[in-house]
Amino acid sequence: MRDPLFRMALVLGLLSAVGPFAIDMYLPALPQVASDLGTTESGAALTLTAYFIVFGISQMIYGPMADAIGRKRPLMIGVGIFTLATVAASLAPTIGWLITARAVQGLGAAALMAVPRAVIRDVATGPAAARVMATIMIVISISPMLAPLTGSIVMAWGGWREIFAILAGAALISLALIVFVLPETLAPENRKPVRAAAMAQGARRLLSDRRFVGLTMIGGFGMASFFVFIASASFVYTRQYGLSPTGFSLAFAANAIGFFSASQLAAKFAEKFGMERVISLAITGFAGMAVLLSLIVWAGIDALPVVMIGLFLANACLGLVMPTAMVMSLDPHPDIAGLASSLGGTLQMLTGGLMIALTSLFMNNTAQTMVAGIALCAALAWSAAALSLPRLRLR
Repeated sequence: MRDPLFRMALVLGLLSAVGPFAIDMYLPALPQVASDLGTTESGAALTLTAYFIVFGISQMIYGPMADAIGRKRPLMIGVGIFTLATVAASLAPTIGWLITARAVQGLGAAALMAVPRAVIRDVATGPAAARVMATIMIVISISPMLAPLTGSIVMAWGGWREIFAILAGAALISLALIVFVLPETLAPENRKPVRAAAMAQGARRLLSDRRFVGLTMIGGFGMASFFVFIASASFVYTRQYGLSPTGFSLAFAANAIGFFSASQLAAKFAEKFGMERVISLAITGFAGMAVLLSLIVWAGIDALPVVMIGLFLANACLGLVMPTAMVMSLDPHPDIAGLASSLGGTLQMLTGGLMIALTSLFMNNTAQTMVAGIALCAALAWSAAALSLPRLRLR
């Protein structure tokens, strides 16, 4: 803990994990939510969709705010909103109430996605920033391994409402970390007032930067593959493969280990081989493995171990892609890091939401359609890389 960058990365990781925990811890409860609130599975899934959409759009609020008033206050505002919405979700009497509460949760949680990336850009660049991002990924990656299992344990003695009560407690701990541990990294002289004209100019600058857009879309379609998996895995694993909520949680966790392990090598590989080479090779591996898994499953070899091993290998490649793409997209724009972070996050989350909507048209809660949706996202991520990274185009 003597390394200040490591300490900051650990705090930022804990903060950034709150949003994923709000998604993953809740997954085993989806069937119970549908039953308790008298709705369909599609209605229960809307609670995820509402969270994703508002979570994505709201990042455009916090990025400029963080550039104008510093990094800490937007984080405190976001956590406060998240806490109130989480309490409201735990009291939801109807599915409409719960969908609304989840949307407001997304409004608050967006701060914990947009602002930490700007904090990283304040204190580090290049491989050093990739190392900080990889440390954050350790904490974030633990979420898919522990959150569903924690949710299933909570359901064993309580129910889905108790899950939200625990999330509210985690939000209060996050608020304490922001207030007492996290330093302010944006000096007053570097702050930029929120001006619509300046935001529009900055947005035009970013959207006209093919490299920024390409790297953002790489992350967006990579994240979309997670969203497709999250939206369908609980039904595929429990219905097609007959797993219990705890069994689903363990299988879900196993799929995250590949991503978690590989993300810790991203900075080391970036220093040794260069970030563009790493991301070019890793995105090719991700797309190739996802497409291969889809072909194998559609050929009739759809046993649970086959699906889990294929997803493990694909996610291992993606673990090298995500932190590297985030760092590379922000590095050229230090003067508008908050706006770049929020715009990138918004585009990524909206991409993920649109891919869920698109793939839901052919989803039937089987492994075949699930891996096909993931392969589609992977192929689109590779296409974005091919259009924006010279090294990959040369290859």
